[in-house]
Amino acid sequence: MTDFSARRVMMVDSQVRPSDVTKFPIIEAMLAIPREAFVPAAAREAAYMGENLPFAPGRVMLEPRTLAKMLDALDIQPTDVVLDLGSGLGYSTAVIARFADAVVAVEDTEAMAAAAQNVLAAQGVDNAAVIVGPLAAGAAKHGPYDVITVQGGVETVPEVLLAQLKDGGRIACVFMEGALGIVRIGFKSGGLVTWRFGFNAGAPVLPGFAAVRAFAL
Repeated sequence: MTDFSARRVMMVDSQVRPSDVTKFPIIEAMLAIPREAFVPAAAREAAYMGENLPFAPGRVMLEPRTLAKMLDALDIQPTDVVLDLGSGLGYSTAVIARFADAVVAVEDTEAMAAAAQNVLAAQGVDNAAVIVGPLAAGAAKHGPYDVITVQGGVETVPEVLLAQLKDGGRIACVFMEGALGIVRIGFKSGGLVTWRFGFNAGAPVLPGFAAVRAFAL
């Protein structure tokens, strides 16, 4: 029988704490949430590895270090409402829900959204909801949001999404430039989002977040 609780402690001690993640709510959440419950059954043995974990074609669960550092930079408060895009089976949503007021997660298929809602319910996460729709469209009817997280790579961030961020709000994305990626944190003020460098990380570009390629003859 695999001791997942021991692996959880090892994940935090070897991947999260050494990455300068010091906020207690994040540490506590990652120690408490059983990551193995939020991956396909066949991938449970790999749930705590320090790398992105594929769960569907072109989709990954971000490595623990990347997620933790994103959340650390976003400085989510107990009164914040968070939009979590591309959360897969809901691990990032469950982590955020432990220290945010509420989380709205978006998945782009009925099957994934339903599976995520079931896992969240089984884990007693009662301040999060999963809705179905294009990831890049967000969930305007539940916004605006204090924080937006994008659980995958982007090349560009649609204006329709940035419009769902409150003034004073924050957004975190993994910007991919070829094979290299940089997490940037966006801060909205006066209706404009200013992006700051966070740290290096990588992930496949999510549907709807690819840059439009210029066509040249």
